[in-house]
Amino acid sequence: MKNHSLIICLFIIKLLLPSISSAQGELVDYQRAQELKENIKDKVYFSPTQIVWQNKNLLTYSIQSENGKGYFAFDIDKKEKKPLFTSATFFKSLSDSAKTEINKGNLQISDIIIKDGSFEFRHNNTIWKWNENSEKLEKTRIISGNNSYWGSRNNELGERATKSEDKSNEAFIRDYNVFVRDISSGKVKQLTFDGMPGEYYSSSIHWSSDSKKIALFKFRPSEVRKLTLIASAPEDQFQPKVFERDYLKPGDALPIRTPVVIDVETGNLFLADISQMNKQYALSRLKWNKESNAITWEYNERGHQRYTVFEMDAKNGKVRPLIEELSDTFIDYSGKNFRKDLDEKNQIIWASERDGWRHLYLIDSKSGKVINQITKGGWVVRDVLHVDEDKSLIYFTASGKNKGEDPYHTHLYRIGLDGKDLVALTKEDANHEITLSEDKKYFVDKYSRQDLAPITVIKDTRNGEIISNLEEANVEQLEKAGWKAPEIFAAKGRDGKTDIWGLIIKPSNFDPSKKYPVIEYIYAGPHSSHVPKSFNPNYYGLNELAELGFIVVQIDGMGTSNRSKHFHDVAWKNLKDAGFPDRILWLQAAQKDRSYMDLERVGIFGTSAGGQNSTGALLFFPEFYKVAVSSCGCHDNRMDKIWWNEQWMGLPTGDHYEACSNVSNAKNLEGKLLLMVGEIDDNVDPASTYQLVDQLVKHNKEFEFMMFPGMGHSSGGEYGERLRRDFFVKNLLNTTPPDWKSLGIK
Repeated sequence: MKNHSLIICLFIIKLLLPSISSAQGELVDYQRAQELKENIKDKVYFSPTQIVWQNKNLLTYSIQSENGKGYFAFDIDKKEKKPLFTSATFFKSLSDSAKTEINKGNLQISDIIIKDGSFEFRHNNTIWKWNENSEKLEKTRIISGNNSYWGSRNNELGERATKSEDKSNEAFIRDYNVFVRDISSGKVKQLTFDGMPGEYYSSSIHWSSDSKKIALFKFRPSEVRKLTLIASAPEDQFQPKVFERDYLKPGDALPIRTPVVIDVETGNLFLADISQMNKQYALSRLKWNKESNAITWEYNERGHQRYTVFEMDAKNGKVRPLIEELSDTFIDYSGKNFRKDLDEKNQIIWASERDGWRHLYLIDSKSGKVINQITKGGWVVRDVLHVDEDKSLIYFTASGKNKGEDPYHTHLYRIGLDGKDLVALTKEDANHEITLSEDKKYFVDKYSRQDLAPITVIKDTRNGEIISNLEEANVEQLEKAGWKAPEIFAAKGRDGKTDIWGLIIKPSNFDPSKKYPVIEYIYAGPHSSHVPKSFNPNYYGLNELAELGFIVVQIDGMGTSNRSKHFHDVAWKNLKDAGFPDRILWLQAAQKDRSYMDLERVGIFGTSAGGQNSTGALLFFPEFYKVAVSSCGCHDNRMDKIWWNEQWMGLPTGDHYEACSNVSNAKNLEGKLLLMVGEIDDNVDPASTYQLVDQLVKHNKEFEFMMFPGMGHSSGGEYGERLRRDFFVKNLLNTTPPDWKSLGIK
């Protein structure tokens, strides 16, 4: 009888053991996540960074190895790799100057320049020069920090003087007007007399190449909205601080610019007729042609559905449109604009999505007519790296051309200006990071995927053939530490034919017989695509999050960039969409062959636009998403910065802004929500979050909220990360998170 009871007890224990040993969200899982973060740090060996061609034959780069970080030079003629810094005197000199021990293993420098037997480099905020022959280290200058604010307005009345091309004169602004000084005699001549505080001439002055004329804008300022922020617990004083930022929002009035041409000798002046550009978002890129008889500028119309290059004749002031882009939705001026003037050929290379894909066009700069479309097809030009005007060739990266491959992978191509002889210079199924040599004879090709460690080679720009192997990454230590590559997965989107791409990340102790809640990391900003394509272990800490007992995914749905114009246009006046119909279908398709994915327990988190998206998931798609953590969210696009929101939401700020607002739709909240915000966020107005909190309270919605004093635009730092993980553990795993002290957090 006793034996029978013992057998039963042993059988029950055996049944319980799997669930005990593979518990989720427990102390052991948190500890494993912590250990993973530390154990995989700097464990990708021989993956070059800081790749710089010092001259046509020599390149420098840095790599991480088991011995620390190293800096090397590679001579392409000799096929020879040498360490840059070997002298014991160098390390002692830098250690003495920096007042800390620096050796081959912990050297951290950047901005390396090799010249005349010496190395110039940056260490911390100082530029140093190391003479190889004399073995002397010299401090050359201190780099002051750049504390400028992204939203600050340019000082159109700056005191700077601009010299003419022949250096005989300099033009400047004084008392709101234009003056010219003869440099040899010092004689000053006033050219304009109508400048005044409310309408004045800009100090950004452009001389013609013949040094006879100047071009500039006449500037009528508008009132600038101020964002007021309170730092309630500043480190340098007891009382709170109040400060302001320039912060224009959708619909705000903007300055008016009028292009002006002035003949310096005669004083003749032409102001452009701006009746053709009376809805200015911006006038930019004021430029003289090579003959000094005309200027051009770019006009971006409010609402971003018209973008025009205008030309004004400097002899008579006549204005005409030279190149014009029109769209029924939006023109992505902030991410896809490209223009290269080929002055000697009287041609312009121009990027456009007029045929539904981002391609290059050759424009006659005299007539404005299209000479020919340079690139074409159902793929996307990403970056123009070099234009060889002598040989009429363009080197550029593009994605989506290789059928069957991830359409976001960038490859290097060469093509003639006439649109003929397209040559693919990279062929490997991977994302290619390209660094062209100084003379453009060679290029460094570092290619990888999320599931393929980087391979770095030097190739010939004539045919893409490998000239030399440079480095092949070693990830053995990374894998020994428990890291596993994400799974790359694609499924059809809402239209039933377009592939949607993303990543699936599993915990290192993954058990396919278990059920795992799913957490999506989201950032659906239309200005780019966001799923990483190059090798990047533990991107955004997602592998650590998975260790707690989750399947973590990241997806690029419709409405994001780097695909067709149709794919991108889903975002227009519709930011609440955020690609959710595609994301949900993607997850459902993934779950069909992955029964371990529990789609009854789906969480989501993000920051900034991702903060808007993650909260929107609970407001607009609560039947699928159950738990969300949102940091510094743009919860109402009328509250956020002008450029980003008018770009995608257009003008006027009508009902569609209201329909997309998390604040206006707070009454629809279902599921569990944690909101976090930095008190002095000067990127996304923190009032956007506070107004959402206000509406949630007024509608008696249950949620959690954390405001971080003194913190700016962020995900909350380490404290915020712990809150986020605990929130998912509590609400998706139904487990009480371990005490922070048990994790060594004091």
